[in-house]
Amino acid sequence: MGGSAPRRAGHLPVETTSFVDRRGEQAAGRELLSRARLVTLTGPGGVGKTRLAARIAARAERTFPDGVRFVHLAGLRDPELVPLAVADALGLHDHSAGPPTDALVAHVRDHKVLLVLDNCEHLLRACARLAAALLRDTTGVRILATSRHRLGLTEENLLDVRPLPVPDPDGDLSAADGYPALALFADRAAAVVPGFALTGGNRAAVARLCRRLDGLPLAIELAAVRMRVLGVEQLLERLDDRYRLLTSGSPAALPRHRTLRAAVDWSHELCTAREQLVWARLSVPAGGFDLETAEAVCADGDLVHGADVLDAIAGLVDKSVLSREPGPDGVRYRLLDTLRHYGLEKLRGTDGEELATRRRHRDWMLRRAGACEQAWFGPGQREIVARLRADQDNLRAALDFSLRQAGEPAGTPGPEAPFGATVPGGTSVIGAGPGAATRADALAGLRLAGTLWFYWHACGAPREGRYWAERALEAHPEPTSERARGLWVAGLLAGCPEDLTRGLRRAEEARELARGLGDSAEAAHAEYVIGVIRLFADDLSAALAHFEAGVARGPVPGQHLSLVGLDQVELACALGFLGHADRAVEVCEKTLRLCEEHGEEWVRSYALRMLALAHTVKQDWPRAEQYAREALRLKLAVNDLIGLALTLDLTARIATERSAHERAAVLLGGADRAWAAVDQGRWGSEALNSLRRETERQAGRALGATAFTAAYDRGAALTLTELVGHALQEPGLPDVTAPAPDRPRIRLTPREAQVAELVAEGLANQQIADRLVIARRTAEGHVERILNKLGFHTRTQIATWVTAQR
Repeated sequence: MGGSAPRRAGHLPVETTSFVDRRGEQAAGRELLSRARLVTLTGPGGVGKTRLAARIAARAERTFPDGVRFVHLAGLRDPELVPLAVADALGLHDHSAGPPTDALVAHVRDHKVLLVLDNCEHLLRACARLAAALLRDTTGVRILATSRHRLGLTEENLLDVRPLPVPDPDGDLSAADGYPALALFADRAAAVVPGFALTGGNRAAVARLCRRLDGLPLAIELAAVRMRVLGVEQLLERLDDRYRLLTSGSPAALPRHRTLRAAVDWSHELCTAREQLVWARLSVPAGGFDLETAEAVCADGDLVHGADVLDAIAGLVDKSVLSREPGPDGVRYRLLDTLRHYGLEKLRGTDGEELATRRRHRDWMLRRAGACEQAWFGPGQREIVARLRADQDNLRAALDFSLRQAGEPAGTPGPEAPFGATVPGGTSVIGAGPGAATRADALAGLRLAGTLWFYWHACGAPREGRYWAERALEAHPEPTSERARGLWVAGLLAGCPEDLTRGLRRAEEARELARGLGDSAEAAHAEYVIGVIRLFADDLSAALAHFEAGVARGPVPGQHLSLVGLDQVELACALGFLGHADRAVEVCEKTLRLCEEHGEEWVRSYALRMLALAHTVKQDWPRAEQYAREALRLKLAVNDLIGLALTLDLTARIATERSAHERAAVLLGGADRAWAAVDQGRWGSEALNSLRRETERQAGRALGATAFTAAYDRGAALTLTELVGHALQEPGLPDVTAPAPDRPRIRLTPREAQVAELVAEGLANQQIADRLVIARRTAEGHVERILNKLGFHTRTQIATWVTAQR
């Protein structure tokens, strides 16, 4: 069940089970998206809204030159995080101090992109506010939402996702195999009973069963799993017994809610007592989780021991309560949102159970984050990044539980009780805590936010990291080492001109507090932040003196080696900007030796960039380019967007000095696009902006305005991977220059050439059809043929190719 596995943030889920035909809804959804900018798929839990939305988005992907981004909201609890989750899906690593929605709107204002907001019902107001801002202040953004309730905007177009149609069990069943409800049951039943198929002898019983389940896909899947031990007729008989019990319950419950309740209740009762308890406790992790997390959350040393958890999970997977999916460290598991609500309801039925489970979950995430921080300056950085990204919703859940404000209501229901009446509102039923956080919880939350400094900083999540750090500092005002760390982390993540002053104050406060506590390590960490803010504020002489003193002092006990290495990197940066190239090289070589001793890549990539800068100062262009390429390769590997933006700027500058002006313009276009996701103004740094201006001046003068703009635009259209490939000049890089004379020229028909030009203008298929007075399907066919002829996969590649032909 839950037939899709997660991909990297923003990408469409990968389907892991077959998709039952919903051609009518798919066509209706695509048609609505072609004429409306906000489409919401509504329907009850378990009806298949998420799978349908992913299918519609996948089919529409080629009509959005800037792509489709899928935003998973089911694991989110705090409405403030909705724009940050969307920004994360878009790859926006914003450092600005203004409202996050403003930064998001500014980033996508000129983009043609489809955002899929999945599971909006528990965050309705936040989703509606964000959608309203995007619709009002952009022109090319379209939104496909899934929710049990409409968002309530006037621009909203609704598509009601209904249960699957079921034939009359007593009617003509000769064409029954074509009904998707029966096909779904047969497909899932065959997974547990190899060889099962619809036959003349079982069609009527299957049809009767599917009708009794109201055609709800989730209920049908849960029932099909029982085919392992029961026949169809037995299934139907037992379900009828269960349903009769429910009809005597609350009259407020809608029939479909009762149907789903019957199916889920039945699955629950077929679980062992231990499986039932594990199911309830696994409703606390948000999103997916691995076996270690499950063991830490479920094992209490009393009712459940660590060795019991694997057997319980195996049983829940067999019963299709849990789904398996690939993860960075092996298998992960996931509870479908409807089943998580059910488990949480059971968890809350026992006094103190939810509080204890949430604390075990939080403590485990703190231990995992601590282990990752300890290992960060080492060879496993790529794996650490992947692990923490996979656990992002769990980290958020642990932080939110720890920092919940005193007096906040406990157990507030969401906008729809999973198996009962509809309730208006916007507080997550999953996220509602069991009571106000204690001081110990607040301290644990501050410790977790501070421990994740490297993740927020290195992996491009500064705004969210700053949000959690500031919230944790507010919850824990006592003078502790945890507070000192929280202060300098908040300062470190202040990355825009308006916020640098506040960041400096935070770092200075951290230093004074750490000194007062006798904590030399946290004082040294705060010193690093003070120096780097001075560096980006262009106070180069003060930054040089600051880092010279820090490096001369040497590491202090407990100081993180990443920050020891970054002290040296920033010293080399100040030396390079002030023209002391030989000293900068000497410092960088020392840093590289430290990194090589530990197999570290992230700090190493910055040291390589500084070597490129130093050799730029020395005008040793071949060596500068060599080091810049090495830095780019490592930064792409660890997905360091800020580092990529900085290094692309430098690589473009080196290219101009080597008279590769067209290549410099391409790289500058890509660099500006990367900076747009961080800070368009390059943090207001004169040193960084002057480097960019000089590149633009030299390349523009050498190429002329027209050629420069064409090359710049080609670079801006490339993905980061393509751009780095171009910078590295390695085999397999995308063709971003005009075709070589000996390369066979691809010929399009005159009509295909017209369509390609319109694609390059950013027109969607319907707009192309309107412009050329042809049917939309005809336009789609032309685009398909162009993609096939050119060997491309996206409309952006067509646009780049068209520009190159010009």
